[in-house]
Amino acid sequence: MANSKQARKRARQSEARRVLKSSQRSMARTFVKRVLKAIQTGDHSAAMTEFKKAQPVIDRIADKNVIAKKKAARIKSRLNARIKSLAA
Repeated sequence: MANSKQARKRARQSEARRVLKSSQRSMARTFVKRVLKAIQTGDHSAAMTEFKKAQPVIDRIADKNVIAKKKAARIKSRLNARIKSLAA
């Protein structure tokens, strides 16, 4: 348990930040799952549409340090590679 006033405030801030970040992370996962579902159906145009919706969401949470920028880039790259393999 936090004993000083400063430690109590930091605990409060950390909890608020954790709740916000978990919500944002969940939203990004949902967008990624939508892309994966479109890929599994084999529809290239639907997969591209979902990917274009997911891209800014992934970038936005990376800018807010919810996930690392390199992880965001890796997620987008892997999704894009799967979509490209559908067209081939």
